Amino acid sequence: MIISGIATLMTMTGRGGGNFYVPVLVAAGEPIHEAATTGQFLLLATACAGMLVFHKHKKVDWKLAFVIDPPTDIMAFVGGYFAHLVSGTAMKLALGVLLVVASFCMVLKVKEHPLRREHRVGFWRRKFGEDEYTVNLWVAIPITAVTGLVAGAVGISGGSFKIPLMVLACGVPMRIAVGTSSAMVAATALMGFIGHTAAGDFNPGWTLPIACLAVAGGLVGGRLSLRTDPKKLRLLFALTTLAAAIFMVCHALC
Repeated sequence: MIISGIATLMTMTGRGGGNFYVPVLVAAGEPIHEAATTGQFLLLATACAGMLVFHKHKKVDWKLAFVIDPPTDIMAFVGGYFAHLVSGTAMKLALGVLLVVASFCMVLKVKEHPLRREHRVGFWRRKFGEDEYTVNLWVAIPITAVTGLVAGAVGISGGSFKIPLMVLACGVPMRIAVGTSSAMVAATALMGFIGHTAAGDFNPGWTLPIACLAVAGGLVGGRLSLRTDPKKLRLLFALTTLAAAIFMVCHALC
């Protein structure tokens, strides 16, 4: 039920939930590298479930996802494949630091920027439904690449960074950012999972049974997101993310 609850809450805000899945799996006794792999699979299952709901209601900007997400996916594979070269303690500490950063990102006051009318290299004007926005590729591409590398290594999706990136740097409306993030989370999780599995860290005995709970949570979360303002959940997620960071750091040092 914990996994299903995490999947529901994270899907509501377009985040994968790897920063919660991995600590829960580690607490349950799964080694950190296997937990990171299992977390990536749960991210994939949850994000795909939520993505179906968001796509049905036309909240996924597929062109935006196809442009800014490939660097994340490629680097997620690299991070996942080479993660086994890093010690378990270092992995836990790295995840703890990322969770602290993610918690502060969630409490940032996000303002949607007005549309840039001028045409400049690296600034992509998008029209999606009734919304228009300008994507700053000079900022979006490097950040998504770095996010993918670290996210793939520690078993998280990077959704905590992608949504602020899309809204702050690209002016994407919040609801479209949430839906589009679900699609990108699924792709990033897939590449990270493949990388971990290629390194021999996949344990189907842990993963497959709880993946069903994650899918159910993703479907529920997607529907709830369409009726809830995701901004109202930022403070809650920031606090719980910070709590997960403290837990992971303590677990690494004990």
